[in-house]
Amino acid sequence: MTAELVRGQNHTLPQTRLEIRVSAGAPVVAGATLGDERGTVHGVEWIAHPGSPQLPGLEVSRQAAADHRLAVDLDALPDEVHRVTVLLALPLESGGPTRFGAVASPFVAVTGLEGTEIATFTLTGLDTESAVTALELYRRQGGWKVRAVGQGYAGGLAAMLADQGVDRAAELAGSIQEAVARGLARSVAPPPPRTPEGDRVRHATTPAPAPGAGQPPVPPPPAQEPGPAGPQAAPGGPIDYAHPRRQSAAPPPPPPAAAPADPGQPVQPVAGDATGWSMDERLYNQVWGMFEDLARATAAYRSAVDFAESRMDQELERTLSDPRSRIGGTGDRAREQARAKRDELTGRAREALDRDLSQLAAESAVVEPALPASYAGWDNPVWHAYRVPMEIPMALRIGDLHLPEDTTLRIPLLVRLPLERGIWIDSGRTASEAAALTGTDQLRRLAMESAVLHAARLLAVYPADEFSVHVIDPAGSATAALAPLVRSGVLAGPPASGPGGVSSVLAQLTRRVDLVQMAIRAGAADSLPPDLDPAEQLLIVNDFPHGFDDRAVTQLRYLADEGPSVGVHLLMVADREDASEYGPVLDPLWRSLLRITPVADDHLADPWVGHAWTYEPLRTPPGSAVLDLVLAQVAAARRAGHR
Repeated sequence: MTAELVRGQNHTLPQTRLEIRVSAGAPVVAGATLGDERGTVHGVEWIAHPGSPQLPGLEVSRQAAADHRLAVDLDALPDEVHRVTVLLALPLESGGPTRFGAVASPFVAVTGLEGTEIATFTLTGLDTESAVTALELYRRQGGWKVRAVGQGYAGGLAAMLADQGVDRAAELAGSIQEAVARGLARSVAPPPPRTPEGDRVRHATTPAPAPGAGQPPVPPPPAQEPGPAGPQAAPGGPIDYAHPRRQSAAPPPPPPAAAPADPGQPVQPVAGDATGWSMDERLYNQVWGMFEDLARATAAYRSAVDFAESRMDQELERTLSDPRSRIGGTGDRAREQARAKRDELTGRAREALDRDLSQLAAESAVVEPALPASYAGWDNPVWHAYRVPMEIPMALRIGDLHLPEDTTLRIPLLVRLPLERGIWIDSGRTASEAAALTGTDQLRRLAMESAVLHAARLLAVYPADEFSVHVIDPAGSATAALAPLVRSGVLAGPPASGPGGVSSVLAQLTRRVDLVQMAIRAGAADSLPPDLDPAEQLLIVNDFPHGFDDRAVTQLRYLADEGPSVGVHLLMVADREDASEYGPVLDPLWRSLLRITPVADDHLADPWVGHAWTYEPLRTPPGSAVLDLVLAQVAAARRAGHR
């Protein structure tokens, strides 16, 4: 039976391997500190936070999120640790809420590995505080207990750490917030909820072990809000496509999955297996569901492998610390047994992962051919039947993502339309193997070609005359890459070059942002000047900051910050090292943009677990004329609209 705690109440913990689940109404930072008998934290090495997420027996999330799962193994904590304190803080550099009183009350649950709640606590009564001590786990008479704390700090993370005896708490708090800001900048934003019951519900195939059974910690399925009861996944079985929460009347349910001829076989996946008002929305939600499933299944596998390695190390340490084990072959036998147990545990974890990967691969095989043009790769036949659309789609595919556990299983990276943040194509040399094998000039060329492909996709998925593209190419170095856009006549004007061209385009778009903002504030959107282009605007900037003076840089930052809300978007092609002379002044600019690369690179993070995903840019098939065909259709539709 779950203990619903109030502030100050405690409860005995029946097991030592736990998960602490956090749900908040906005992204929060989750961390934990280790304390001695007096609760004193002895240094930064006793603090787990997004910049340093792992300690012996403790792992926290690598980034700020609205939902967290903290893994705790109390038996693996050092003997001198008597207290584990769970901390929550608001990310102060994200532009979001700065006090807990402005968000929904955070909810914290201590659960077993199988997901059974042991104790819960809702942190109510918070107001000006931006950091809070949520729970503490502490030793008592040979066992462990949990206490609901709920102590808030208006002084933020620094005040909370100082209260626990941490030296240079303000400096550490600043470094944690900096790590969080970096994580948010590289994180793929999750899709907003469409309806109260519109989430895709997927059940992990990996069975959770019984507490204390010596199994690796495999995280249970994602926590869901209460919903109608329905079928569940059988232990070790395939992903359940019954989706209990889809029994609601709105939005419409997906088409039924094909039942297998053999009841013992997995249910065959179908395209559109998610809630939504249209097939496009169902496919969008299905792709994001696959993304989350792969993230969580891989997290379960990696956690199991880490546990198996940790268990082997602990068994070897206990055995070899006994002098008697050094006599004869006792030590060798202990090593062999520990390694055999490690191999058994990791093997079982890999089998569970392979089941999930197989099911997701089968789903991907039926989803990819069914995707509309805006979600499809350039090699999809849907582009050869392309027609200019009559309305804006939900999202746009800008690349593919995969993890090293299975590089053949690719997840489409879909971003919502209209774009909510700009895009930065990094033309610099990154740490990836692909970048190391590519010359500097070739990287710059590939980056600009990627920008052209993204611009072409945006032009193609918007109705005619509802999307305009401007180009700033100060030195004229991108002439060859821009040729498809120029010769098709789809640009708003010739690519701007030289200081005068840069200044003219930036002034035009800055004026548009100013006028639209003023009209919106005045409630007079119909009073905009007749020469103002009402279409969404995309500005491609090549080779930044060459050709930009200080005023132009300021205007570009203004467009990055204020433009998306009024339909002006940035697509920058730049090497950050080229702008190093500006120092930290441009840090907000880089963070405001979604960074992608012209070659494969593992820099993007998912919003659930924080894995580093390899991003693969989209390319047209070698020798294909699909790009020219699509741009010709766009240009023809625009000419027809002007007759």
